[in-house]
Amino acid sequence: MDAPIPHSSHTLLELCTNLLQKSLNSNGRFTAQLVHCRVIKSGLMLSVYLMNNLMNVYSKTGYAFHARKLFDEMPLRTTFSWNTVLSAYAKRGDMNSTCEFFDQLPQKDSVSWTTMIVGFKNIGQYQKAIRTMREMMSEGIEPTQFTLTNVLASVAATRCLDTGKKVHSFIVKLGLRSNVSVSNSLLSMYAKCGDPMMAKVVFDTMVVRDISSSNAMIALHMQVGRIDLAMAQFEQMAERDIITWNSMVSGYNQCGYDLRALDMFSKMLMESLLSPDRFTWASVLSACANLEKLSVGKQIHSHIITTGFDISGIVLNTLISMYSRCGGVETARRLIQQRGTTNLKIEGFTALLDGYIKLGDMNQAKNLFGSLKDRDVVVWTAMIVGYEQHGLYGEAMDLFRSMVAEGQRPNSYTLAAMLSVASNLASLGHGKQIHGSAVKSGEIYSVSVSNALITMYAKAGNITSAKRAFDLIRCERDTISWTSMIMALGQHGHAEEALELFESMLMEKLRPDHITYVGVFSACTHAGLVNQGRQYFDRMKNVDKIEPTLSHYACMVDLFGRAGLLQEAHEFTENMPIEPDVVTWGSLLSACRVHKNVELGKIAAEKLLLIEPENSGAYSALANLYSACGKWGEAAKVRKSMKDGRVKKEQGISWIEVKHKVHVFGVEDGTHLQKDEIYVTMKKIWDEIKKMGYVPDTASVLHDLEEEVKEQILRHHSEKLAIAFGLISTPDKTTLRIMKNLRVCNDCHTAIKFISKLVGREIIVRDTTRFHHFKDGFCSCRDYW
Repeated sequence: MDAPIPHSSHTLLELCTNLLQKSLNSNGRFTAQLVHCRVIKSGLMLSVYLMNNLMNVYSKTGYAFHARKLFDEMPLRTTFSWNTVLSAYAKRGDMNSTCEFFDQLPQKDSVSWTTMIVGFKNIGQYQKAIRTMREMMSEGIEPTQFTLTNVLASVAATRCLDTGKKVHSFIVKLGLRSNVSVSNSLLSMYAKCGDPMMAKVVFDTMVVRDISSSNAMIALHMQVGRIDLAMAQFEQMAERDIITWNSMVSGYNQCGYDLRALDMFSKMLMESLLSPDRFTWASVLSACANLEKLSVGKQIHSHIITTGFDISGIVLNTLISMYSRCGGVETARRLIQQRGTTNLKIEGFTALLDGYIKLGDMNQAKNLFGSLKDRDVVVWTAMIVGYEQHGLYGEAMDLFRSMVAEGQRPNSYTLAAMLSVASNLASLGHGKQIHGSAVKSGEIYSVSVSNALITMYAKAGNITSAKRAFDLIRCERDTISWTSMIMALGQHGHAEEALELFESMLMEKLRPDHITYVGVFSACTHAGLVNQGRQYFDRMKNVDKIEPTLSHYACMVDLFGRAGLLQEAHEFTENMPIEPDVVTWGSLLSACRVHKNVELGKIAAEKLLLIEPENSGAYSALANLYSACGKWGEAAKVRKSMKDGRVKKEQGISWIEVKHKVHVFGVEDGTHLQKDEIYVTMKKIWDEIKKMGYVPDTASVLHDLEEEVKEQILRHHSEKLAIAFGLISTPDKTTLRIMKNLRVCNDCHTAIKFISKLVGREIIVRDTTRFHHFKDGFCSCRDYW
């Protein structure tokens, strides 16, 4: 209650109070300070009403210190006075001071408790906000609609559906279901907690609805991918605001319907008087980026400039992203130079970085990356992925080491990219190190990391570890997981197991994709399972409704060809509804070479060279086919054509990793530092395996040479030299893993079987198409490759 004030002061009191109340809509701080001075001079400090108004202005304009000081000087205080200071602390985000002051309150009403709830919610301490409401109710204080809307917002942020349902029950008991704000908050809570059915129930039972109610339903429908229901809700609305249009545009964009997003934006410009806001521009620019429509993106940029809209924040970032992803990286770079980097988020830089990487300009990407001071994990990962995509595996490895050294923790995408690097290098050592990083960081249970682990171990020749990685994600497997394992098993000679796994995948109700079927056909090919291959090809077309691609046709030609069904392979090629490519004709040519069908091989080679005249593989395969059939003159003509056309033959090389270092060998290689020891070792092995019954397949040397010379060439094939080096460089019983860039020849295949038995080691050889696991004189391919 105010102290008695002389009549002459009443006019001044009313004037000051009116000024303070009006100042909240204008320059409140300045007015409050002027009024404060006048109050002190006029002796009006005893008016609690005036002092509360003054303190309220300080509180709402961010002057918490002034509000508290004024509070401390007040001789009389009301509950409003206490709540005003409490609100000032809460608005500042200083919840420690807020809690201390709250504990001092002589009387806590619903405003006091709600202020605490709002304060916790605003700084992201949602659980504390929810607990505060529980305490409020235990004290017998009934929450207001403002209390409940803020608690529901906290529940939505935590995605705690059970708590939300309890709050809903309490709202029903209080009889607040008819309150539009509370119902809209309930609607939003159920939508964000992933319960669209209850959200629909709340919406249908609302007595009064406003635009926000319909907007929430549109957002919900878009969130669950029901664009038809979102559009129906949109069409029913008699009145629409900018949030309505944004919900439709952004919804289409986020659901992948980018053309519809642009159409909806055009409709908004034509049918409404509303001006696009920053969220509208961000969504339409994102749609342009996804569609890679640079011309449309430029038109929208021009419209933004024409309307005088402020190009900063999210609009600037999406503009840079659009130009970067659509090939306009230089425009994106100029935007950064013109607008500065103060308000530019790291996403903008990352988009520009991706733009340079996409164009293959790795120098510009590297320079941009180097210029960034605050690099987050996304930027590091983008650069690593760029290196990996362009085959710069060494640079990717070095960058990853720098990232870890600088204390940046890799995420699942980083680790998956690095495992891909290790896969391409077939480096088991590096792959195991990345695996260790995944375990330490807790990312090992990420599906993307596990999928990459399957591929890495499979490509490095360790099918057992690949299986363990697959088993690790038993409950989280996606199509990529199953496909990776099916392909791995097929490449390692476990065709029956690969097909069993495919059948298990079908039983799990997972739909295979076109890559899955490539793995299935490959498994059938490596095991000669022609009938199964035909059945799966029919299933792919008729059951899974997947249109065969060139990869599928090439696999089927390879399947028939390896099985010796050359005529069927040729007819299949000729009857393809799409033009056969290099791989398809190459598969037929390779089969003709193995089965010595000169006429059909010549046709396949001619078709292949029409598509790719400088394909050295075609010349070599045809020349080798002629040589294998004793047609030395024809073989010489092919090699002369190759020489006249300046077509360079791909040289066969093999490599082995020992102590994290890769050693590369060619045929008759004399460059290795340990060449003498390698050659001596290979000579000893050669003599020993011949005693065991090995007979050199001199027919594999497709040149008209003396037998002794042919035998020496065979002894010095690259994979044999790599094996000899591995034997002298690793402990006994160590598995040797050899990689080769061409198909393993017949002689090497036979010789390595004998070598594996002689030395008592498993020798794994990866050639261009599969893995050969040699152990105790046998190969996993069962001599079918």
